[in-house]
Order: sequence, then structure tokens, then C-alpha cells
Amino acid sequence: MAFRPSAILSTKKSSSKVWLARQARDPYVKLRASSETPDISYRSRSAFKLLEMDEKWHFLTPRDVKVVVDLGSAPGGWSQVVAQKLGWDKTPAPRENDALRDSWSAINPLDISDPGLELSGRGRGTIVAVDLLRMNPIPGVQFVQADFLAPDTESLIHGLVARQVGEQGRTDVILCDMAGNSTGNTFHDIESSLAICTSVFEFTKRHIRSAESVGRELGGVLLIKHFAHPLLHHFRTQHLVPNFNDVRYLKPNASRTESKEGYFLCRGWKG
Repeated sequence: MAFRPSAILSTKKSSSKVWLARQARDPYVKLRASSETPDISYRSRSAFKLLEMDEKWHFLTPRDVKVVVDLGSAPGGWSQVVAQKLGWDKTPAPRENDALRDSWSAINPLDISDPGLELSGRGRGTIVAVDLLRMNPIPGVQFVQADFLAPDTESLIHGLVARQVGEQGRTDVILCDMAGNSTGNTFHDIESSLAICTSVFEFTKRHIRSAESVGRELGGVLLIKHFAHPLLHHFRTQHLVPNFNDVRYLKPNASRTESKEGYFLCRGWKG
């Protein structure tokens, strides 16, 4: 009897072909992988989204930006962009085995006394990246492999930041490009997006600098990814608009047109 693929297998093969064809056409995928442009060999396509948004709104470039926290950072594309914006070296990342052996977070993720935390280079300020997944080292970036909402993790982040800016340990910019695993169930995926946004907002309230303390109306910045839905619009009007001087919805060109993702750029934390 001749073998005939099941509908499920056929669907999977079809989906894979569509995905591969989309990747082959995507100019940002090509740019990221180009051997002719090693200076912009970012770890993820999403790095171009952050570059595009900052080029227009300049929230990473002010000289008073000295502390940036990148939540959900792996594989590190956004952290790479921040490190470059703050003037750190563009040294290529180590090989995977070296990265896992040398990463202080993989050895002892909650010990801020570890000598491996000391940074060297020409950059300014402190960059803290946090993720449950391991991430290869980036010059100028201190990586914490942990749940950013765990009390011990928040204490560690506060300690790392306080070493740069003093006892208050407040952050100038909080970034979050995090998204839950897609299930294909729209309601579940939107609920997941809302839960992440809510958790990041609660973190932000505890750790961000106010516009008043920065001395700039738009100081104290949160950039957070979300998926378009009335529930997320309600989140914006209920939590973001009352607490920031300026809140904008951004959809960078590097974000695929068919994707429902967008970003809330919130500037000027009122405190």
C-alpha cells in the first residue's frame, strides 16, 4: 500500500515551507546574517526593531542614561544594541562552550560578590540583562539567568545597579521584548501578553527613576512589547498613561506587517 501523509504531517510541511520562504525574503534576516556586515551581526532580528525605535525617539542616547535593564534578554540582540549605544566594545561573542563556562550567572546567578561581575572596556553605565535561558556574554552586559520577578533576582538587580548609581539603585531605561510561547489560541496568547505586561509594569514601579530625579521631562523610560487587543488598550489607559508623561504606540518597520505585536514607549515616569 502506498504511503499517504496524514493531514497533520502535510500541514506541518506546508507551514515549514511558508516559514522558510518568508525567512528567505526577509531583508532583516539577510542583514543580520550577512558576512559582509560583521559590525551589525546581531544575535536576533529584533535588534533592528530597537535600533529603528531609538533612531526616531532617542531614548537610549541621552548622556544621562547610565542604567538599562533588559528583561527577557536572550539571545541578546537588544542587549547588543544597548551595549553599542553606551559605547562598549563590539568584540565578537565567545564560542558557545566558552560562554557557558565563563558566564558568572551560569556558575552562581545570585552572588553579586563574584569577581566575574567586574567589567572592563570603554563604555559607560550599567547594562543588566535577565532571562530564564542562558545567554552568551556581551561586553558591557551583566547577565542574570533567573526569573526577573523572584525576590532574590530583584535584590541582585538592585545590587548591580546600586554599584553604579548609589544606594537608590534606580534604572533609567527598562526594556522588554518578551513574549510567551505562542499556542495558536488567540485568547490564551493575549492573556499571556497581558500577564507579561502587568508583571513588567509592577517591576518598573519598583525600579525606574522618575523624570523629576533625572531632571528631564521624558526621563525614566519603559519600552514594552505587547499584542494588539482591547485588553492591552485597557492596560495602557489604566496603568501607563496615568504614570508616564508620554505614552506612544510604536510599530517599527522591522516588525512583520502580519504580526500583531507592537510596542508601548513610555517616557517620563511620574513617580
